Amino acid sequence: MEAALKKSNHGANVRRWREWRNVNQDVLAEQIGVSQATLSGYEKRDKLEQEILDKIAKALNIPVEAITEMEESASINIVANSFADNSSAWNWNWCPTFNPIDKIVELYEKLLEAEKEKVARVQEILKDKK
Repeated sequence: MEAALKKSNHGANVRRWREWRNVNQDVLAEQIGVSQATLSGYEKRDKLEQEILDKIAKALNIPVEAITEMEESASINIVANSFADNSSAWNWNWCPTFNPIDKIVELYEKLLEAEKEKVARVQEILKDKK
């Protein structure tokens, strides 16, 4: 028996991704260097050449596999990092309870004190040699 092959329609997937990205045919066609009519023809094909796939994927900022591997029945459902109000799926909010600049000043003061101690030791050694 023959193994069932995934049914992936490149042209339909290009259209789905283009629409999901809210890009019209004119804009995408210009980005990949073809006419709107040519892009429309691409969206009607079952398979597209690798060079065309590369250009379209780059213009839509998606991997080529998103076009070539997505089955007809698949849906585009991207949730992660789509929150604009600082909410997230697992609520990662970093709110330090200290001022980072205060910590930098504190570290600088410690470094300055250590350098002063070194200078004092060197001066003592030089006095003893005279």
